[in-house]
Amino acid sequence: MRILGKGKTAQAIKEKYNNAIMYDDLDNDIYDINSDELTVVSPGIPPYNYLVQNTKNLISEYDLICQDVPYTIWISGTNGKTTTTAMMEHVLQYKNAISGGNIGLPLAKMDKTKNIWILETSSFTMHYTKKAKPNIYVLLPITEDHTSWHGSFAEYEKSKLKPLDGLCEGEIAIIPKKYESYPTNGFKICYENSDDLADAFGIDKTKINFQEPFLMDALLAMSVDKILFDNINYLTINSFIQDPHKMEEFRDKNNRLWVDDSKATNFDATLQALNRYQDRLIYLILGGDDKGVDLSPLFKELHKYNLKIYAIGTNCEKLDKLSYEYNNIQCHRCYFLEEAVKQISEEMKTIVNDDEVALLSPAAASLDQFSSYKERGEKFKQFVKS
Repeated sequence: MRILGKGKTAQAIKEKYNNAIMYDDLDNDIYDINSDELTVVSPGIPPYNYLVQNTKNLISEYDLICQDVPYTIWISGTNGKTTTTAMMEHVLQYKNAISGGNIGLPLAKMDKTKNIWILETSSFTMHYTKKAKPNIYVLLPITEDHTSWHGSFAEYEKSKLKPLDGLCEGEIAIIPKKYESYPTNGFKICYENSDDLADAFGIDKTKINFQEPFLMDALLAMSVDKILFDNINYLTINSFIQDPHKMEEFRDKNNRLWVDDSKATNFDATLQALNRYQDRLIYLILGGDDKGVDLSPLFKELHKYNLKIYAIGTNCEKLDKLSYEYNNIQCHRCYFLEEAVKQISEEMKTIVNDDEVALLSPAAASLDQFSSYKERGEKFKQFVKS
């Protein structure tokens, strides 16, 4: 067996299958393109990669591992899948559930003695998957993302909907109402908002301590518990602690409100954050590696908010140009996060004014200037505190 990639997923497969040989782009000269050998591709490697295009017997990690496994729930969508996965594991711990996939444990290291596998599943993985399927598929809304990897939004969306093709009678898909006409042998439960989910499963959302968008994530987690075990537990969901860097509020030495939303790596996540603070003046830090995504849909919405943009990262000039094209939104070209924090701090009122908020919600990946969104968020908090 061969493995394309040498990262976390590939290393886990190598540990499980000792005789497997790993390859990456540095191995093009020694890679046998005529081989019929089973080859597992790491999800981060795009379909236009030379090794991918010159492999005959290509399968995904899911196709390799997801045979003879416990009851499996896949969670996907553009935003919220990590939080929903973590919440679902928290809710279903009493039933011996474990999470993994795109977060946490690679599939090759997951415990098959567990009763339930909850897998955060990326569009990359589903693109390469041909046989594996979930028992329950939970799909959050799909908006434009990863178009440079997939080639188009249509292909990205196609990958997200792919698990519906494999569902059998008696299996369930919880999906946005937009896709209610998509054919599947599974039973579809469609929703448009949190009210739809609460009504469908008899959940009183006023008893849940999370605001949107986390309220939606909580309801999806609770919905699966209701489907499988006819159980609704408000105490358990309210005890869940959200990971940092996702709408994480904190205050500076002058008690002014700042929000670390570094995990917002696409514009839909940024719009969710803006919606929460729509009644305030927003000092918005945007920018980074936008992966070639068309950001005009974001700027078409920005005129609804009272905000100023502080642009950072490799798409700084692009953001400045879009700001001018769309209603001449005020944009400061800061290029670097520390400079953006400095300028915002100088402009915010020193007397606490809860009509203002400084928001890092970049609508872009971080790898142009940081090792991860986590490092970007930590640096942001350091700059504010200093």
